[in-house]
Amino acid sequence: MSEPLFALVVGSSSGLGLEIANYLLQEGYIVFGASRGDSPIEHENFSSMECDVRDEDSVIALFDAIADETQGLTLVVNCAGVFDVAPLIETESEVFVDHLSTHVLGAFHILKSLHPLLIQGETHVVHLNSLAAKRGYAGLSAFSASKFALTGLLQSVREEWRSLGVRFSTLVPSAVDTPLWDEIEDVERDQMIDVDEFLHVFDMVVKAPAHLEFPELVVAHKTGGKAF
Repeated sequence: MSEPLFALVVGSSSGLGLEIANYLLQEGYIVFGASRGDSPIEHENFSSMECDVRDEDSVIALFDAIADETQGLTLVVNCAGVFDVAPLIETESEVFVDHLSTHVLGAFHILKSLHPLLIQGETHVVHLNSLAAKRGYAGLSAFSASKFALTGLLQSVREEWRSLGVRFSTLVPSAVDTPLWDEIEDVERDQMIDVDEFLHVFDMVVKAPAHLEFPELVVAHKTGGKAF
């Protein structure tokens, strides 16, 4: 019998994090799901864990709990995110800071606490970024600024951990059609990527040969889609 594969999905209560957690369970992983809210997943191999990535103590507690169950994580997927659409002059400072705290400081906390659970030559760290990390878009100043910063953080840590044989992959999709968009008006959802299409790409990434990584994999609808 092969050894069990342990995965952590951050932001597993909704959206792509929820879809990815379900996919990994179908693939036979033992999944730790971390999020601020309750996850709807009920599966014998799924552990729902409350965690606010903005709070370092909360993240430390998360990894302490994981360490009680396993000595190493094969796969870590960070999907935690916030999203606000507003012109710069209408964006509150608290909203701007929340984007930075979730996307950048949160990723920093996750990576820092992950280090003791890295499996040398095996752990694959996957982050969800956005086309808004490659260029700025009107109405997305907070979101885009935080995603640009996330790119820099991941590039730096990837170089620091290169000697450990840790793989870093970053998926950079255009908009994916999830319930996130249900409350946002005037959005052309027919130009978005379907969840199944996104999972098709994710499946390729996690099943790629162990010497391959995808530092910046752009995935977009052929019409050009939307950035966010």
